[in-house]
Formats: sequence, structure tokens, C-alpha cells
Amino acid sequence: MDDTILLETQSLRKEFGALIAVDNVSIRVRANSLHSIIGPNGAGKTTFFNLLSGNIEPTSGRVIFKGRDITHLPVHRTIHLGIGRSFQITNIFPNLTVFENIRLACQAMGHDNFRFWQDASRFKKYIARTTEVIELVGLTSRAMTLARALPHGDQRKLELGMILAPDPELLLLDEPTAGMASEQVPELMALIQRIRLAGNKTVMLVEHNMNVVMNVSDAITVMHQGQVLAEGAPAEIAANKEVQTAYLGGLYRTVISNQ
Repeated sequence: MDDTILLETQSLRKEFGALIAVDNVSIRVRANSLHSIIGPNGAGKTTFFNLLSGNIEPTSGRVIFKGRDITHLPVHRTIHLGIGRSFQITNIFPNLTVFENIRLACQAMGHDNFRFWQDASRFKKYIARTTEVIELVGLTSRAMTLARALPHGDQRKLELGMILAPDPELLLLDEPTAGMASEQVPELMALIQRIRLAGNKTVMLVEHNMNVVMNVSDAITVMHQGQVLAEGAPAEIAANKEVQTAYLGGLYRTVISNQ
């Protein structure tokens, strides 16, 4: 694993009136790692992701990506810098095919992002990249299927493909397994791991499925009431008494003992 720090936050804070959603959070994420953010509902995890991706601006603190201060950059700028973001609710175009969804995501990163009415065959580089991404996420056989007709697991794969279209270095995945049948989860997580390892990508994951978190993470940050409660490798988090008291109970000990 590369020890280079790809992403760092310094005393990051977000206030919504009297509510402090993220309270002076400082973390460091190593390049080519899978770093999970966990915590109970209301811990500030999604708000934290929104700060990292530029969806919202912090009240104070800094976000550093590849040594550059990106704290006040909007989301369309952070995408161009190499940060891809998914959301808890699947974010696709339901009335377009798989191919069209990913092609538009590819096209949006080029200089042709507003030329919607021209013949798509003109954009050969986007078509080539679209085909590559569809194969990468395992949807080749469904390329001409309307997105709304896909099973939920395949819709999640499609969303991942749209995020991968511009070839980001950092993937921010907010509960990628939400709403999926339990038998579909291992396949999606194996896909995320293959993409990470083959493309030298860094993944940050917000996830409630503790079996997933414990089995795929290199590092885990536990958030509680907007603050960092603990950070470490999965085994360290499982053994942390403060974490167990605040959030986990005996759940992680069970997960670890079954590995």
C-alpha cells in the first residue's frame, strides 16, 4: 500500500445554525487504501462526505487533496481534480440505456458536455471509454437496457460506472450496498475491490454493513456526534472499548471471531 497521503482534513467543521454536524474532524487517507467511515445515524458521515466532494462548504477547517487546498472548490471542480462521489439514493437517468448513462458521464468531462443534439457517433473517444467502463463494471450484456429496467444491484453497478467514467483517483461511496439483497452485496464489494486494486484507486466508504466494513477496510474512522471517536485497523476498532460502548456493542467482536 502506498503510504502517500492522498486526502487530509484539518479541523473540518460544519454548522447548520445551532447544530454542529461535523465537529473539528481531522483525518488522513493513504493513497490506494480503502478507508471506511462508520458511526450511528446522525454521526455526521454524509455531511462529511459532502464537505470532501464540494457539495457544501465548511464553516471552518480545510480539505487537502494531493497537497492542494480544495476547501472552497465546488463539486464540478473537485470532479475534474479526480474525486468521484456516489450517494445513498441511486443517481442515474432511468429512461436512458446503460450505454447512454455512462456515455453522458464521459461526455460531461470533455468539451462536448453541452452538445446534446449532435450525432453521438461523432464522439468516438467517449464511445470507446463508455465501452471500457461498461465492461469494467460487468454490464456489457445489459448495455442497451434501460436503466429503470435493471435490478437494483445492477443499478448500483451503473452508478459506479458513471462515477468511474472520468477515471477519478478517489471514490467517495456513500452506502453503496443500501437497498441491495444480501446475496448481491459480496459481488458489488468484490467489484469495488477489483476496481481499486487494478486502477490504483483510493476508496472512502460510508457503510452500515459491518461485515462489509470489517472485511474490506484498511483503516476505519468511527464518527460519533460529529466527532472522530476512534481510528485504526479493523481489529483495533473491534477491540476499542469506547467504540463498543458508544456504538458497536458486541457486534464487531462477533464479526471478527467468525473471520
